[in-house]
Amino acid sequence: MKSKTITNIFLPMVAAFLTMALALPAAAQQVKMTVSGTATGIGGVLQPDSNPSNADDHLAGTGPLGSFTFRLINAEPNSPSSSSTCSGANKLYLQVTTGGGVFRFQDNSLLFVRLTGGSDCIDFSALQALCIRVLQITGGTGRFKHASGELTLTETVIPVLFDVSGTQPILSAVTGGITGSINGVREEQDQDEGQ
Repeated sequence: MKSKTITNIFLPMVAAFLTMALALPAAAQQVKMTVSGTATGIGGVLQPDSNPSNADDHLAGTGPLGSFTFRLINAEPNSPSSSSTCSGANKLYLQVTTGGGVFRFQDNSLLFVRLTGGSDCIDFSALQALCIRVLQITGGTGRFKHASGELTLTETVIPVLFDVSGTQPILSAVTGGITGSINGVREEQDQDEGQ
């Protein structure tokens, strides 16, 4: 009788643990990745009232999903906004809302993102900017074909080369990190699946 009671209690518990373990790959995967690279200005307008050049970041990094490169293009607005966290005589705050990018991982899987919000806090005294980009995952290829989620890129941007006027940076150094969660990532890609 005692062994029958123990079996009746433990079997459902084992089944519940197995069900949870099998569901884990489908759960959101928390990521924390480091990045570095460059940012440049490019021609073309992504949105009305944006600078004649938009920001074009070329980054490389590593994290729990492997090594990757990341290219992000976003519109830089002409008009500053007010901010309680970025204010002062030598600071400029800009809200960034338009853009997108592509991560390319070492297994050639691509992860697509769309910019849903962000900001630049430019500190003219320190000659650097703190830039934040909120990125919605919109899918991808390979192991990211069904991916979704949200990532936040936080970067420090330091100008390296200015235009002829000496006021507009045209090449900057970038360091920072990406945090967030990704859903729907496959562990291994099928060998016969095309990119």
